[in-house]
Amino acid sequence: MEHSKNFAKVKRFYDMKLWNEERVRNAVTATPAWITEAEFKEITGKDF
Repeated sequence: MEHSKNFAKVKRFYDMKLWNEERVRNAVTATPAWITEAEFKEITGKDF
């Protein structure tokens, strides 16, 4: 699967605990979206 261009950045911030789940969720709803709903699940392990 090819990831969005900001996937690695968002995942790194989440893994380093710089971003919480809500912040990652905002990356999906941003305009333009930084990551997809599927990538949200890949990062957090939770359904969007």
